[in-house]
Amino acid sequence: MQLKIMPKKKCLSAGRVPLILFLCQMISALEVPLDHGEKAKLLEDLVQPPTITQQSPKDYIIDPRENIVIQCEAKGKPPPSFSWTRNGTHFDIDKDPLVTMKPGSGTLIINIMSEGKAETYEGVYQCTARNERGAAISNNIVVRPSRSPLWTKEKLEPITLQNGQPLVLPCRPPIGLPPAIIFWMDNSFQRLPQSERVSQGLNGDLYFSNVLPEDTREDYICYARFNHTQTIQQKQPISLKVISVDELNDTIAANLSDTEFYGAKSSKERPPTFLTPEGNASRKEELRGNVLSLECIAEGLPTPLIYWIKEDGTLPANRTFYRNFQKTLQIIQVSEADSGNYQCIAKNTLGIIRHTISVTVKAAPYWIMAPRNLVLSPGEDGTLICRANGNPKPRISWLTNGVPTEIAPDDPSRRIDGDTIIFSNVQERSSAVYQCNASNEYGYLLANAFVNVLAELPRILTPANTLYQVIANRPAFLDCAFFGSPLPTIEWFKGAKGSALHEDIYVIHENGTLEIPVAQKDNSGTYTCVARNKLGVAKNEVHLEIKDPTRILKQPEYAVVQRGGRVSFECKVKHDHTLIATVTWLKDNGELPNDERFTVDKDHLVVTDVRDSDGGIYTCVANTTLDEVSASAVLSVVAPTPTPAPIYDVPSPPFDLELTDQLDKSVQLSWTPGDDNNSPITKFIIEYEDAMHEAGLWHHQAEVSGTQTTAQLKLSPYVNYSFRVMAENSIGRSLPSEASEQYQTKAAEPDKNPTAVEGLGSEPDNLVITWKPLNGFESNGPGLQYKVSWRQKDGDDEWTSVVVANVSKYIVSGTPTFVPYLIKVQALNVMGFAPEPAVVTGHSGEDLPMVAPGNVRVNVVNSTLAEVHWDPVPLKSIRGRLQGYRIYYWKAQSASQRNRRHLEKKILTFQGSKTHGMLPGLEPFSHYALNVRVVNGKGEGPASPDRAFSTPEGVPSAPSSLKIVNPTLDSLTLEWDPPSRPNGILTEYTLKYQPINSTHELGPLIDLKIPANKTRWTLKNLNFSTRYKFYFYAQTSVGPGSQITEEGVTTVDEAGILPPDVGAGKAMASRQVDIATQGWFIGLMCAVALLILILLIVCFIRRNKGGKYPVKEKEDAHADPEIQPMKEDDGTFGEYSDAEDHKPLKKGSRTPSDRTVKKEDSDDSLVDYGEGVNGQFNEDGSFIGQYSGKKEKEPAEGNESSEAPSPVNAMNSFV
Repeated sequence: MQLKIMPKKKCLSAGRVPLILFLCQMISALEVPLDHGEKAKLLEDLVQPPTITQQSPKDYIIDPRENIVIQCEAKGKPPPSFSWTRNGTHFDIDKDPLVTMKPGSGTLIINIMSEGKAETYEGVYQCTARNERGAAISNNIVVRPSRSPLWTKEKLEPITLQNGQPLVLPCRPPIGLPPAIIFWMDNSFQRLPQSERVSQGLNGDLYFSNVLPEDTREDYICYARFNHTQTIQQKQPISLKVISVDELNDTIAANLSDTEFYGAKSSKERPPTFLTPEGNASRKEELRGNVLSLECIAEGLPTPLIYWIKEDGTLPANRTFYRNFQKTLQIIQVSEADSGNYQCIAKNTLGIIRHTISVTVKAAPYWIMAPRNLVLSPGEDGTLICRANGNPKPRISWLTNGVPTEIAPDDPSRRIDGDTIIFSNVQERSSAVYQCNASNEYGYLLANAFVNVLAELPRILTPANTLYQVIANRPAFLDCAFFGSPLPTIEWFKGAKGSALHEDIYVIHENGTLEIPVAQKDNSGTYTCVARNKLGVAKNEVHLEIKDPTRILKQPEYAVVQRGGRVSFECKVKHDHTLIATVTWLKDNGELPNDERFTVDKDHLVVTDVRDSDGGIYTCVANTTLDEVSASAVLSVVAPTPTPAPIYDVPSPPFDLELTDQLDKSVQLSWTPGDDNNSPITKFIIEYEDAMHEAGLWHHQAEVSGTQTTAQLKLSPYVNYSFRVMAENSIGRSLPSEASEQYQTKAAEPDKNPTAVEGLGSEPDNLVITWKPLNGFESNGPGLQYKVSWRQKDGDDEWTSVVVANVSKYIVSGTPTFVPYLIKVQALNVMGFAPEPAVVTGHSGEDLPMVAPGNVRVNVVNSTLAEVHWDPVPLKSIRGRLQGYRIYYWKAQSASQRNRRHLEKKILTFQGSKTHGMLPGLEPFSHYALNVRVVNGKGEGPASPDRAFSTPEGVPSAPSSLKIVNPTLDSLTLEWDPPSRPNGILTEYTLKYQPINSTHELGPLIDLKIPANKTRWTLKNLNFSTRYKFYFYAQTSVGPGSQITEEGVTTVDEAGILPPDVGAGKAMASRQVDIATQGWFIGLMCAVALLILILLIVCFIRRNKGGKYPVKEKEDAHADPEIQPMKEDDGTFGEYSDAEDHKPLKKGSRTPSDRTVKKEDSDDSLVDYGEGVNGQFNEDGSFIGQYSGKKEKEPAEGNESSEAPSPVNAMNSFV
């Protein structure tokens, strides 16, 4: 279990059960707050083992001129006592009058300024902080005084060298502690210029690839700066003389020996050779996290250039830097992956050489998981885990209260398993401080972690009767910070006798806070927080008031005003009557001008005598102690109607700029104003240019009134200033003046730190620290760098720091997943450090969630909607920021369907901590499956087990098709296809139909039920030659579906006589006479006869020209015995035949409803005889298309048409 105060939040949806917070045991427990604050006072009687909070660094180099202070601070309850060891044995400070311990602390103060020597107190120190609950120990602190020895005196002979020869000037500084910083200067303390030809090596020596006459000088001086003691030592000056070939000949002629020359090589051009390192290959070993520096310096003529490559890979772009004119390769934050062979290449016009450096990266131990303090209640279980890595692999050892666990008092509740201590059924005597030591040959790590066994009643730390005021429709958070062991559970109640809150509008966070996401007026009242564990109950009441939001009822409006006019802006505000509202007016997001022309009353801003400068954006801001609203309007100032007046213009530029009183951080600038052009100058604007860092860019420096001609300007260090001045009047601003003379200020330490410091992980095991670097102007001096520091927020670790170049990013590797870190970035240059930077909080990288949501439940709401519920995953398993939950759902398919295509899965994402969601758009009467996954910033976690569900029946879609086939005199046959989406089991079809008369009026509606297994139905006893409209739909048990409509027509009696099996009664005869006497029918028959006549003429012409076609024989073979000629006395057409055989023409069929004649429906056509196709002419021009017919084998069933008779249909019927 863990003790509260809970800093992290976890939203739990209340659902329909009481909102009780069941908090699980976490890996790392939180400590009892003993340092300060109201909550600490409430817990001041609780005991806690010691914890080291501050200690001196492991390698502690001291200044021998000052008192020695060895820090050791610790906290605990009761306050711990302190003791020290020195070089492994007890250090009795009472016996040494120079050593005292700081009261209430373990910090040692050794007074060596009055007497004594620092060397006397060299050694290895370790601090122990102890109370009744255990003992914590510090690191081994190695104390050594800094040393800055002098150079040994030596006599340096002058060097004479021929032009073009290589040279190495040795430095060989004395060995100090810490090592000295080397640089070369002359007698005037000016740094010697360096270039690709002349440069300083990592060992401090000065290398010349080839010397030139200009290198001749007598004051080559090597300096060693010992920063710890702020001392600088210098070597004896070295004299160098470079002579030309002519001078060399003259010297030899004067009988000088060749041995007096530093080398006697020819000055001819030559290929490169390496001055350092020697040979073709070398080795380099570096520790992980350090800066790897590789160096190659070559001589040659012309001067060689240096290039670098990695033989078995590429150089890391974001960590690789080139120094010393490419002669030094540096890789920061080096890791094991940087091991390998690096090759430096020296090249000039005469040749190329290579040197291979084999790099091996080792690693001192570093934490993977440091042990964390553990607070348990009696009888509980827990673990301490200590995991570290390194190269070679570190060895893990455990200590108990500073003593190796093997020899510490036995504890039956404790069992050690390698890097883990497992506790079972702990008792109060199990409380102790455990130390984990991880070490290898390159260093060690030591971490303290206590086990504190407590049995404590619940306590609520939030002050009683706290009043919370919240604006309506905003979230409300009611605090209930709690503490107890075992861990209490939390309940919230509203009102004196209310029940536990169980409505969906409430959310309880892991730290006990009650959240109302959208607070309303009826949420006001008294709320009670109850904390329970097995030892007791604690209660606390808080009060919530919901206030009306502030609103702007009347907003200011856009205005256009002439210069010299008046304008008024209105801003009417309504707010909660219990709050005090203030209204503020802004111009261009700044304060209103301090001008009596601007007046503000209750609801209005009035500007009189408007000027051009008054134009801009005016904003009304209304705020209370709880909220703020604003509204803006634009004022445009235009010129009045022009009248004859003096010419006004912007001022002429100032001139004659002069700099006086030049100091380190200030200078006085004076100027002469230009002509004001009939409008008084109101102010002067001064700008500056930094020629060193941003040449050509001008920045605002200061403004002074129009009556001043001088200004005292504040300056920044390490800037090459130029100034210019502009004048401004009511018309506008002048052109800039000519620039002043330049003035460069001296360098100083930075006075500000980088901004926008952030820490975000890009991988699960790293922390990427970024910041906005200082610009050149802000650097205040050369050598701008950054000190990047970090430590875990919820731990006692010391700050880890690294100094990096002028970059904007640093990556910390090997971090735990999604852990909060404290981060700070401090600027420094060669002059020193900037002020202490602010601390920001970041997080290491996220990893994919580990656990799938559990207890997935599906509630089918209706045939197209389902509601899904699931239990939230544990917060620790998310391993990142919770983004929400994602539901994958799909329609289940059979095995054969799955073989044909992939499942089409749909995705719905629910943001935040919601534990339920709706699935819309489902298909009725279908089987579905789904799973749920949690999502964080890295991606999705594993899927929950698939959950199957089915949707109920719905209403069907419309039938897929409806066709009218086989119309007869008194019947129509309907054929249809079932609905494409039945959405259930079809129970029946419903057919409704009604006749349509010649005036398109609808007759009575007839309703007919048809079994669901039918796809064809014949309607009989219909009226002849009548159009009907049909409405057709399917039904399930849920209800009727969408309908489909169609129209069809019964046929007329075309032959004029009834079939043989039908009686020729009066009714039938009367019906035939009625048709024949209709005018439309007579006209139709005339048109058909005319068309037949034309067709016969064409046939005769064709026969005369191309021979006889065997149409007649074919027709005879297909003659229909049931067709009889119509009698003239019946008023119908009689026999129509040609002159050759006088046989009746064959009766055909009507055109089908789709207006096409199918090949298989035609028994006789010219297509069977001719060479062409329908609609074509043959070679002699005769038309042979549109000649087709159909033999009606079943005339009693009518023909397949759903349309009224037409001339085209009639022609096809007779041909």
